[in-house]
Amino acid sequence: MPRYAQLVMGPAGSGKSTYCSTMLQHCEALGRAVQVVNLDPAAELFSYPVMADIRELIEVDDVMEDDSLRFGPNGGLVFCMEYFANNFNWLEESLGHVEDDYILFDCPGQIELYTHLPVMKQLVEQLQQWEFRVCGVFLVDSQFMVESFKFISGILAALSAMISLEIPQINIMTKMDLLSKKAKKEIEKYLDPDMYSMIEDSTNILKSKRFKKLTKSICGLIDDYGMVRFLPFDRSDEESINIVLQHIDTTIQYGEDLEFKEPKEYEEDKSALVDEYFQDHVNE
Repeated sequence: MPRYAQLVMGPAGSGKSTYCSTMLQHCEALGRAVQVVNLDPAAELFSYPVMADIRELIEVDDVMEDDSLRFGPNGGLVFCMEYFANNFNWLEESLGHVEDDYILFDCPGQIELYTHLPVMKQLVEQLQQWEFRVCGVFLVDSQFMVESFKFISGILAALSAMISLEIPQINIMTKMDLLSKKAKKEIEKYLDPDMYSMIEDSTNILKSKRFKKLTKSICGLIDDYGMVRFLPFDRSDEESINIVLQHIDTTIQYGEDLEFKEPKEYEEDKSALVDEYFQDHVNE
């Protein structure tokens, strides 16, 4: 039997720990056994029980206080993650080996870990060797994504992680419960975006021809390959949580030995659920 993993990623403040806590509670309500592993050596508080905590291996504060190292916060975190990559045996011992494991890995938010450092890629490869089916879950704060410039920035961050890790990835807009009705209606267009309309919105503001050309190229690339779309995540709405979980389950083929799902019909059902979510919440 395979094992399953969500690699929960995203910028600092995007709601990774809240996502893990919410998803853990949701799965427990469904009778599904899910565990959480904290991989952020700079974490302070989180509202969920963990089966393993990287801070038991190494902690950023200890590294920063070491006079022989003299690292700042970012350098200390990178050092911790590289030390972790050299000690995957600690993680293996912490996880044990139980068939049908389903684990959420709450990851650090520093984008350089996914863009030009090999640590997270090494983690993915190690998990795959341990027979995990891994899905990347990339979070962005919906309050940050309501403008076209910021949206394009969020897409590039998600795309960087996807290309670097080379695993299936679900992209999520978090904190939908904090948006006003007007903002929810506005942000719906960003979930499955028309990049050419984004080009018009962005280039109308830009004064520099050079940046206009760059923006058009980026938007065109994203649109041509259709590589990034987002799902809404409202922690106060069970239907929203379930939509996200269904997408992830399909991606990692969770429970495929238990029941057969028609892929095409299932995809149509999920899209309909997303549309229904917005109709219900915008019209409230």
